[in-house]
Amino acid sequence: MPPKKQSSLKRQHTEIMEDETQAQGSSAKRSKSNVSQQIENPQPTNKVLPVNISFPQRLPDTIRIAAWNVCGFSASQKKGFKYYVEAEDADILVLSETKARFATCFSRASLILCTAGIAILSKYKPLTVTKTLPNHPDPQLVKGRIITLEFEKCYLIGTYVVNAGRDLKTLDQKKEWNRHFEDYIRDLDRKKPVIWTGDLNVAPSEKDLSNAKKNWNKQPGYTEAETTSFKNILNPPEGIDAGRFIDIWRHFHPSDKHYTYFSYRFNCRLKGLGWRLDMFVLSERLTERVKMVRLPSLSA
Repeated sequence: MPPKKQSSLKRQHTEIMEDETQAQGSSAKRSKSNVSQQIENPQPTNKVLPVNISFPQRLPDTIRIAAWNVCGFSASQKKGFKYYVEAEDADILVLSETKARFATCFSRASLILCTAGIAILSKYKPLTVTKTLPNHPDPQLVKGRIITLEFEKCYLIGTYVVNAGRDLKTLDQKKEWNRHFEDYIRDLDRKKPVIWTGDLNVAPSEKDLSNAKKNWNKQPGYTEAETTSFKNILNPPEGIDAGRFIDIWRHFHPSDKHYTYFSYRFNCRLKGLGWRLDMFVLSERLTERVKMVRLPSLSA
């Protein structure tokens, strides 16, 4: 996976029971609906979003959360970003790799929190907003890569995680990030459930990228150090007093090979050669409240 990315037309969204993400003082009706499994769609091959985009009807009593690495907010404006935002109408939209500092509002989005790497549009006002990774020794490395929103009953973390770099030159920086992030997400989980999303810059298993054997320990995002850190978040090692987390797409789609990133090189999008780097990771106790997880197909 080359470090340089293009704007993927695949986003991931999840619908979660509404009362889990409402801000303090708001109310919501509880529902007991089961998870709605996705009917699989082929990987998209278009590089520009169509004008007319349709999404499944919103499920009752849910909040829809979406994540998208836009690889440059300005570039995404030329590729149909507006059409997507209006069509999906997510309650919370986490954008990564924005490459811009801006202050603006989109229709029906009451809040936008921005840095050069992460932007979050939310219809619900959080109790607190944090843009740091506690105890990390290099604030400049962290800057623009993480935003945490605290709501009454959960935390939502949006990240643009450090890339291990071409020839793994910045793998040590990635390891440093991972060590502190593991501690951080566990600390939050001890207080209330956590939803972690955005560009996680890791392919957790061989099912999450093309040509896995060829890329193992050679390409950023698929090294033993990176995949082990991710596994340690999902299932804390023995001796660590911490809750489990769930890669929610993989949980409900255990064998599917759908990707969120395609390299510019070698016509990878048309060939379906990609990586799943953008995802949702949830505190285990939220799993039963998830009603839908999708990697939507948006071919023209």
